[in-house]
Amino acid sequence: MERIHLYHTNDIHSHLSKWPRIAHYLREERTRIENSGDSFFAFDIGDACDRVHPLIEATNGTAMIDLMNDAHYDAVTIGNNEGIGSSKEQLNRLYDSANFKTIISNMRDAESGELPKGTIPFEIFNTKKGHRIGIFALTASFPTSYIPIGWNIQDSFEVITQMLEILEPLTDTIVLLSHLGIGDDRKVAEMFPMIDIILGSHTHHVLPKGERVRDSLLGAAGRYGEYVGHVVIDVDENSIVDSSASVTPIDEIPAPFNEEELIMAYSQKGHQLLKQQQIAFLPKALPISWYADSELMQISLEALKYYAKTEAAVLNAGLFMTSLNDGVITNDELHQMLPHPMRILRVTLPGAELIRVVEEMEKNRHYLRKFPIRGMGFRGKYFGEIVYNGVSFDPTTGEVYWQGKSVRADRDYTFATVDHFMYIPFFPTIELKGENELIFPLFIRNVVGQHLKKQYPLNQTKLDEELRNEGEQYDPNE
Repeated sequence: MERIHLYHTNDIHSHLSKWPRIAHYLREERTRIENSGDSFFAFDIGDACDRVHPLIEATNGTAMIDLMNDAHYDAVTIGNNEGIGSSKEQLNRLYDSANFKTIISNMRDAESGELPKGTIPFEIFNTKKGHRIGIFALTASFPTSYIPIGWNIQDSFEVITQMLEILEPLTDTIVLLSHLGIGDDRKVAEMFPMIDIILGSHTHHVLPKGERVRDSLLGAAGRYGEYVGHVVIDVDENSIVDSSASVTPIDEIPAPFNEEELIMAYSQKGHQLLKQQQIAFLPKALPISWYADSELMQISLEALKYYAKTEAAVLNAGLFMTSLNDGVITNDELHQMLPHPMRILRVTLPGAELIRVVEEMEKNRHYLRKFPIRGMGFRGKYFGEIVYNGVSFDPTTGEVYWQGKSVRADRDYTFATVDHFMYIPFFPTIELKGENELIFPLFIRNVVGQHLKKQYPLNQTKLDEELRNEGEQYDPNE
C-alpha cells in the first residue's frame, strides 16, 4: 500500500495577501508528509498571475514564478490570465526561471506549431514506491483573444484522446490539470473515465469534498487563494483502491511569523519598480468621476480612437479607479488608475445595429451607473457613467448621431471600446452583430499612457524646469 497526496491551488489571481500563508503551508505539508513516508506533489491549475498587483505588472509576471519556486510546486499549468494577459514574447519568457514543470497540452504557436517556450505537453512523476502518475493540462479556449496574440488553443477533447494514447501504457494513474471550468470537467469525466483525477479551475468553483463523475474524482479550490485543495490517493500494486478530496480554508492555516512584512514588501517593491517608469508631466490635475464625463475621460477616449484608428469611442467611467495629479506621471499612477487587464476592441456595425447598441446603452445607463460588477477583467467597484466620443444620442428625439450627423442605416460604422463591453450581457448587439477585432498588444492603461506621453512630453518639461532653475530663458525656436 502507498498513500499519495496531491495539493493544489488555482485562480490565485495575484492575491498576494494570501500568498505567505499558502507558501508556508505547502512547504510545511511537504516536510510532514514526506517524513511520514508518503508521497507529496503540489500543483497550480492556472491564473496564478494577474497584473492587477503592482509587482506582477512591473515584472510581467515573473515575480509570481519566483514566489511559486519558493513554495516548491512540482508542476503548474497556464490559465487565461497568463495566456491572454501576456504578449507572446512575455509568455515565452514567463517560465524561464521556473524550477517546476510547466505543463500545457492544447496551446500551440500559430506559426511554428510549437508549445510556448519552457513548457511541456505532459509529465510522468514517480512516487517513492514507483507509482507512475501521468500529468497533462488543458486551458480554456478564447479564440478572439488568443489568435491575435499568435496562439492556437486546440480542441480539448481531441487533445485528451491524444494524451491518453500516450499516457495510458506508461502510467498507473492519470491526472488532468484543467483550466476549463466545472462544466467541461464534468463532460471530460463522463467521456473519459480513464482519467482518475481532474483538478479544476477557471470558474472559481469550490468542491469541499470533491465530486465523483463515473470513475473520476474532481477537485477544485475556489479562487484568490482562499483555499488549498488536497486529494489523497491510496494505491495497492499500482491500482487505486481509494481516493478522497478536501479543501482547507487559508484563513485557518497558521500564518508565518513575518506574514505582514512579506505582504507589504510585495506591494512596495511593485510600486517602486513602476515609479521608475516615467511617462508624462501633467501641468494640471485630471480628476475623474464615476458618474459624469470629465477631461480625463475625453483624453482617454481620444487615446482609444487614435490607437484603434476610429472616429468614435465609448467607455464607462467606472474603469478609472483614481484621478491623475499634476506633475510627473509614472506607470505606477497609470496602473492604479486602470488596473484592468483589458484590450481595446474595434467594433464595426451597420448603421441600424449601431443605433440598437446606443439604445441598449441608454436603456441601461441609469442602472449601470452604480451597478457593482465583478469578473471578466473588471477590477473596479461600479460600472459607472457611459461616455461617448464621436457618437451622441438625443434623448428628446431618440436620434443617434455620428460626428454630428444622423446615423444612416445603409453604411457601416466603426468605434473603439474595451473588450469588457463584448463580454458583459448588457450590450448583446456588440457580440451578436458586430465585426469585432481585439487589438494587441497594449492594455487600456498603456494606450492612455502613450497618449499622455505625446500630449504632455516628459523630457521637454524636465528641460524647461532645469533651464528655469538655472535662471535661463528657454527659446523653443532654438
